[in-house]
Order: sequence, then structure tokens, then C-alpha cells
Amino acid sequence: MMLEKLDAMRALLARFPLSIIQLAGRIGVGVTFFKAGLLKYNSWEFTVKLFEDEYRVPLLDPAVAARIAMIQELTIPILLFLGLATRIATIPLLGMIAVIQIFVYPNAYNDHLVWGSILVLILTRGPGVFSLDYVIERVVVRGRGRAERPRPSVRSDVPTDS
Repeated sequence: MMLEKLDAMRALLARFPLSIIQLAGRIGVGVTFFKAGLLKYNSWEFTVKLFEDEYRVPLLDPAVAARIAMIQELTIPILLFLGLATRIATIPLLGMIAVIQIFVYPNAYNDHLVWGSILVLILTRGPGVFSLDYVIERVVVRGRGRAERPRPSVRSDVPTDS
């Protein structure tokens, strides 16, 4: 009896739409990065100083690293919000998370694991039905399927009733 109730509960929970989880993940990670980009933009001198003194990303000039980070943080989240080129958009953010984890804040692994896990979910499962990627894929793929489907031809050797 108890196992049946647990199975019923598990079956009910399994019906929860994955697309809602994907949308929430895209928004959650996107907002985190977008806010960081706005902060960099609104406090540019402080941002460069932070990249010089605290972040110290190797191989890049601090001003260049700050500009790259700011541009990525202000543009890529928009793609996540819209669900446009979503799988591709996850890759630079995963790269940023790796750089931050390895070189900047190695003790912030709890945040990085959450963000990274959400992005890997989006990368591997896609953005879900609440995305422009989904709409584009339905229009392009379904449209292409209709265009390529052969139309029935009128055969001249078959008599017609007319």
C-alpha cells in the first residue's frame, strides 16, 4: 500500500514539464550573469581595478579581460532568456565558470556547480518548448518536411471519371 502511494507520487512528479525547469534554469543563470555585467558596466573603473587586483585572469590584460567578461555577461543571457541559439550560448558561460572557479574564486564551487549543472542540462537537453529555438525548429524542420514530401501525381494511364 505504501509503495503504491510512493509510485503514484513519483509518477505524478514525473509528469511535471521539463520545459518549465529548463525555462527557470535559463532565467536563473541568465539573471545572475546579466546582473554581473550591468555592475561591470555601471562601475567600469572599479571593474578594471578588480580585474587588476583580485581576479588576475592569466594571459589577458585586466582591461581586456574585464571588457570580454562584461560583453559576454550582457549579451549571452539575452540569448538564454529568449531561448535563441541556446545550446551554443551555454558554452562561453561554462568557460567563464571554469575560469572563475580555477583562477578567481576556487572556494565558490557551490555556486559554480549549480550554474554549471543548469547550463549542462540546457546544453544536453536543449532550451525546452518555451524558446525561440523550439519555434524555429518547428517551423524550419516541419516546413522542410512538407516541402520535401512528394505530392501525388496525376497519372495519365489511369482513367478518371470525368
